Amino acid sequence: MKRFTTLIATLLTSAAFAQAALPTTDAEVRKVDKDAGKITLKHGEIKNLDMPAMSMVFQVKDKALLDKVKAGDKVSFTADKVNGAYTVLTLEPK
Repeated sequence: MKRFTTLIATLLTSAAFAQAALPTTDAEVRKVDKDAGKITLKHGEIKNLDMPAMSMVFQVKDKALLDKVKAGDKVSFTADKVNGAYTVLTLEPK
């Protein structure tokens, strides 16, 4: 059991570190859809996704992130591909 607990702790630490290592991107919120857990962002280049600047819809990892923003807000965020979908992992108003 101790070995299992150590493995879980290591995996959680690795996942947190990987998320923290993602580059932040500046954006403007275009639309918030709390019911669907989605946000439309006009964003700059997302380096870790090799994505140029554009406007697009993202899923959010945690719907509570959407409570912090509204259309027109300037934000910085991190995103990654999660289960095949482009997903906002962190979102901070500026």
